[in-house]
Amino acid sequence: MTTVAALSLAVWLYLLAAHGRFWQAGPELTPGHPRAAPPVAVVVPARDEAAVIEASLSSLLAQDYAGPLRVILVDDGSSDGTGDIARAMADPRLTVVHGAARPAGWSGKLWAIAQGLEQTGDELVLLTDADIVHDRRHLATLAVQLERSGCDMVSEMVALSCASLAERALVPAFVYFFQLLYPFAWVNDPLRATAAAAGGTILVRRAALDRIGGVAALRDALIDDVALARLVKWGGRIWLGHAGLARSVRAYPAFGDIFRMIERTAYVQLRFSPVLLTGTVVAMAVTFLVPPIAALFAHGAARWLGSIAWAAMAVSYAPILQRYRRSLLWAPLLPLVAAFYLAATIASALRHHLGRGVVWKRRAYQGIGA
Repeated sequence: MTTVAALSLAVWLYLLAAHGRFWQAGPELTPGHPRAAPPVAVVVPARDEAAVIEASLSSLLAQDYAGPLRVILVDDGSSDGTGDIARAMADPRLTVVHGAARPAGWSGKLWAIAQGLEQTGDELVLLTDADIVHDRRHLATLAVQLERSGCDMVSEMVALSCASLAERALVPAFVYFFQLLYPFAWVNDPLRATAAAAGGTILVRRAALDRIGGVAALRDALIDDVALARLVKWGGRIWLGHAGLARSVRAYPAFGDIFRMIERTAYVQLRFSPVLLTGTVVAMAVTFLVPPIAALFAHGAARWLGSIAWAAMAVSYAPILQRYRRSLLWAPLLPLVAAFYLAATIASALRHHLGRGVVWKRRAYQGIGA
């Protein structure tokens, strides 16, 4: 136990000191207006989003942006009247596209985005989810970052709903683990290969989309935002940060809702590899589970090593808790949260190997990639 506890502490020392400052709360953009305001097309893929679509579209149409703006909603086979709600808004800047049947080999979201992109040749494209509500300054602020940085793509992790007990317990950790996988400082460093984006907000140059072959180049990706970031970064620069001007209104009221959300794509993230799954389980256990076990049940040096590692873990979690206005008393409970995420990851793998595949909004995906 002493050896394993020492290994766990070594992992935490590395993570805190040398893993891209993943634990920090930033970066976040300051509101502003670009010097130039090129035409922007906003593409919103939507499937059964009647509860949130009007709020999302209204916030997009209310953007304080000096250049031409149009919003394209692609109704991806909704059965709840999503498209009808959008059409009833009767704004000339809003186009509602009735989505065609999804071809084999395409994910539903990317097929919807592809159809939206066919409607426009505007210089900039904002890809956003149907459950995102945007501050009226948001688009202009994204455009400023694109202009100043010279990037091909700017993306933000929007603020997620954190109201229910399940959300308060688990949602900050979702952002924390995302940053652990993709340290934002590494994503934003053109000399590093690390690439990621957050699908809720992606402002991308149309020229960059054309350079990579459009979304057809990643048509089978279920984790489409990260796949897009990888392709764009191969020949350009990208930027990823936190959004202070956009939030998701999609609620996850119960623990089971969040478990299924993780289960849906966790094994996809591991490229359906049993080897990567095994490595992930071992790494998560050593990193998140060994410290409290050693601190509570071991003796001597192992207890001290585990206690220090546990404290380091809690310190690393504090900035994300503060971002979501959660008590720092949640920080020592991160091992329990990690165990929940690990269980969902294992369940994701079991679901795949039992032939159940990925199911999202009444649509099943079998045999398509990450």
